[in-house]
Amino acid sequence: MMKHKHLLGLLFASGISFHLPAQKVIPQSIASVFANAESITGRPNYLDSPFNTAGDRLYMVGHQNGTFPDLGWHVKGEMGGIWHHPIKLMDGFEASVTADGATVALTKADAFVNYPFGNKHIFNTFSEKITVERLQFVPDGKSAVYVEFLVKNKTNKKLNVTLDLKAISNLMPVWLGERTGMVDGKDAAIYRSAENFWVAKDALNPWYAVYGSSIKGTPSSTSEANLTKPNVSTTHTQYTFEIAPNGVFSFPLIIAGSSKSEAEAVQAFKEVRENALAFVSKKKARFEQINQKSRITLNDKELETAFRWVKYNTDWLIVDVAGQGRGVSAGLPDYPWWFGGDMVYTLKGLIATGQKSLTYSTIDLIQRISEKTNGNGRIVHEVSTNGAVFNPGNVNETPQFASLIWDVFCWTGDRAFLNKYFPSIEKGLDWLLRENDKDGNSLPDGFGMMEIHGMNSEMIDVAAYSQKGFADAAQMATILGKNALAKSYQDKADLIKAKINKDFWVEEFGSYADFIGTKEQALHLAQDAIVRADTLKKPWAVKELKDTKAKIETYEAGLKKGFVMHHNWVVNTPMEMGIADKEKALAALETAKKFTNPFGMFVTGIDRDETAGTDEGSFAALSDKKIFTYTGAVMTLPTGVQAVAENNYGRPNEAYNLLKKMTKSFSYAFPGSIYEVSPDYGMMTQAWNMYAFGEPIIKQFFGIKPLAHQKQIKLSPLLPAALVEGKIENVTVGTNEISVTFKQTTGRDTFKINQKSADWDIVLAQPKGKYARWILNGKPVQPQTVGDTEQISVLGNTVRLELIK
Repeated sequence: MMKHKHLLGLLFASGISFHLPAQKVIPQSIASVFANAESITGRPNYLDSPFNTAGDRLYMVGHQNGTFPDLGWHVKGEMGGIWHHPIKLMDGFEASVTADGATVALTKADAFVNYPFGNKHIFNTFSEKITVERLQFVPDGKSAVYVEFLVKNKTNKKLNVTLDLKAISNLMPVWLGERTGMVDGKDAAIYRSAENFWVAKDALNPWYAVYGSSIKGTPSSTSEANLTKPNVSTTHTQYTFEIAPNGVFSFPLIIAGSSKSEAEAVQAFKEVRENALAFVSKKKARFEQINQKSRITLNDKELETAFRWVKYNTDWLIVDVAGQGRGVSAGLPDYPWWFGGDMVYTLKGLIATGQKSLTYSTIDLIQRISEKTNGNGRIVHEVSTNGAVFNPGNVNETPQFASLIWDVFCWTGDRAFLNKYFPSIEKGLDWLLRENDKDGNSLPDGFGMMEIHGMNSEMIDVAAYSQKGFADAAQMATILGKNALAKSYQDKADLIKAKINKDFWVEEFGSYADFIGTKEQALHLAQDAIVRADTLKKPWAVKELKDTKAKIETYEAGLKKGFVMHHNWVVNTPMEMGIADKEKALAALETAKKFTNPFGMFVTGIDRDETAGTDEGSFAALSDKKIFTYTGAVMTLPTGVQAVAENNYGRPNEAYNLLKKMTKSFSYAFPGSIYEVSPDYGMMTQAWNMYAFGEPIIKQFFGIKPLAHQKQIKLSPLLPAALVEGKIENVTVGTNEISVTFKQTTGRDTFKINQKSADWDIVLAQPKGKYARWILNGKPVQPQTVGDTEQISVLGNTVRLELIK
């Protein structure tokens, strides 16, 4: 056997080809599973842009036209291809077909179709005799991708067709691999003729890529050199088969890998090769279950569809790495690892869609790595899939983690969960002020969400999230019987709230300050901001900043106060957290409208220009950036935060308009997905969109605010005028499940609530005085006034409430 392998290798090197009889056996196709599934076809002008085919153990990134160009900037040019974290397996593959002597490379797809569980490239204009469709999916729990070429004979005669496959293995470590001793070696591949697959191995590591087909192939040379990537291995394989008149031949390609052993890679390859149809059917069914949980139906079908696919998008971002954990990564292609900040937004939306297990595993992963790295409750900011931590944590992420735990607990009622994580919260909140509040004023210093050089004094978002973190920790401490600690936390929350509304408020701008700092800090930041605005040709911003700088220069040395400088989106976090005084909040929300474009909120307001109000064009095309940057960006997170903020102050129509702005980005470039930077830049799929849509729709429009530990669900629907009817079904709350239907008509709003557990208390609340009469299950009732709301409490499986205006 060893001699046979040696001889085969010599024959490869000599360029000698083997000729095998044409294949007549047609493998079982997965096409039937795709045929009747939900799908979205991409825009033709975005065929030369990225797509992903994702699974929890492996994903594939290429272009919608069927090619695999170099993509990404984190590891320059290497973020595309096929990844099985913490390693990359392949740069990709190239296929060409030959029929009746004519050869065509499959590099210019005519269409790209995306499905919740896979995708399809269509090549139908390159030949009068054949068409090709390329289907692909990644099975759940398997480190392999299944690709199927459906070759269709358009003629009335039998055709002999040859498919040539070029594959480029690139076994290499993830970003920050060097921190854990991962060193890239030269790849070498050998063909296992008995098994019909190639095995590529990295010379320095037990990293393997296994790829091939169930169809017998003819291998040729493996000696092709790549001068720009000397460690890759390139192989060629030829497959010949017959297609009956007007028939279809299904050619399968399986690519698998392992960062541990050849045996593990081969096992994944064989499992997927033999069970592809069962695996894709199972995956399709699982995505249908994702749809069923917290399923919304609206008269606005665009928003309904976008929300459904955002749930699918989140699943595409699951990364499960042995030895590290399972969690939602931030985005593809450049952020396929885990972030504390992205997590605290994403999971607040995710838990409301019934994804308890994924929420728990992501929290566990981040908390374990944070404890290992910091040991003091500080939550890490960014960690690669090899466990290397790039940033041990920005200041905002630790109090946000506390609020996340409270939010998840409210939805699950899981006291074991609360007991598990509260010690980390205690340590983290202690670290927050002990290590980051040098002047002792209860406003932590340090970087928040805005990573602009020099913006690490007392930042508005850090203050807002710290206030909410202490307030939520106070409620958790009360439940755990830690009453003295609860009072201490609440006192801090009250103090910070007062400071936000007094010290951060800048009346002349109608806005909360970006930061509180000294005269000297403000002058330095003002000058940097002037240079930025001038470089970007934003004359209005240059003038405003020069006026601001001139005013700052008149202040006495050492003065410390709030400054509006960049109009960063984070100035809206006091409204997002609901801690802004109402009068200030309404003024600030109006100010924020100036810093939008048709897709949403600018990250940095001074990047806005006079065309921003009407420009609906491509950001990627306009930016034409040589180096990746977020300068000038409009993002879904700031827009989602703003929608939440608008709802918090009783402005659902404004919140709805912001959601509609975000929806303009849905399928703009990658069908079925919403880019990180609107409409078509940065990550093609982004995790925090789950917050940007889930929070305002589920918790505010439908008004579902549970306290599962008390077996209570508060419903306070806040409906925009444009949503005249709709429903949300199968919302999991603790051991219960609830559905809510609404209809708005002139003079009357009607709600129907169904819950699985009749003994749970449903509290229906609305603003005081909004409705003249309440009719519960056909009988008039008098609601109770509680603060600025009117509410009733009711038990039972079915509740019908008519509210007369």
